[in-house]
Amino acid sequence: MATATEIHLQGALPSFREAPAFRNGATCSSHAIHVVMPLDTNYIRGTMAAVLSILQHSTCPENVSFHFLSVHLDTEICSLINSTFPFLSFKMYQFDPDRVRGKISKSVRQALDQPLNYARIYMVDILPPSVGRVIYLDSDIIFVDDIAKLWGVDLGGKVLAAPEYCHANFTSYFTDAFWSDRQLASVFKGRQPCYFNTGVMVVDVEQWRRGGYTRKVEEWMAVQKQKRIYQLGSLPPILLVFAGNIKGVEHRWNQHGLGGDNLEGRCRGLHPGPISLLHWSGKGKPWLRLDARRPCTVDYLWAPYDLYRSSRVALEE
Repeated sequence: MATATEIHLQGALPSFREAPAFRNGATCSSHAIHVVMPLDTNYIRGTMAAVLSILQHSTCPENVSFHFLSVHLDTEICSLINSTFPFLSFKMYQFDPDRVRGKISKSVRQALDQPLNYARIYMVDILPPSVGRVIYLDSDIIFVDDIAKLWGVDLGGKVLAAPEYCHANFTSYFTDAFWSDRQLASVFKGRQPCYFNTGVMVVDVEQWRRGGYTRKVEEWMAVQKQKRIYQLGSLPPILLVFAGNIKGVEHRWNQHGLGGDNLEGRCRGLHPGPISLLHWSGKGKPWLRLDARRPCTVDYLWAPYDLYRSSRVALEE
């Protein structure tokens, strides 16, 4: 008998149009670009749009290899990806939610408390040893530039690269209980911490493994359990470990916050400057706002990549 979780998973998988076949140009090498993304049925419409945008804007689309992290290794989802992208190079990996269930603290938004939101912390333990470098991406992004440009970023010996936002109020990401504890706050001594969004990261997987960074992030999650030092989900413990010690890349690679704030998801406009990647971080998701016929202006930039056809019942009564 199917469990309640399985019924929820299979009950209303969406249907998608088949994407065009994207082929390499004559000058492409055989070097793979490894992309890691979480795969959640609640966000799969965003995932499909993200994949399409990456392939469509890539000079060498056949070089892009996708690694999907999912709580359920469901054959129905594999079939859905294959039927939508028949030529896609991808693998699915199971992320065991039990790895984080006792470690997650309640945040300001329920979606941030889902185990899969923490998979980015554990991906180095899930990926095969042959994968030494990845681009980690959330499901609510769209590329409008060649992903090879981001892949080619020089990490300069750092574990990860991402756009840094040093003008942001960094203190707001942690509670007064954190800043008033001199021992805890001293973690940033000797570095200039800046906010960065963990939904777009270039990661040296081998260096992450060698440095034991998963354990270091977990240690801060344990502190959070004892003394509430932040309000958001998986972002703050990663900031505690890495902020001020990453390779900064151009802001164009994460035009984030398009989903509005974490509570109301109000519309936001684009930041000034060139754009290579759009990111609907925050509560509002473009597919939900479009379906509700209450889209924000920026959601029309996402719509051309939407392969959604309909919902279909995948579980027979």
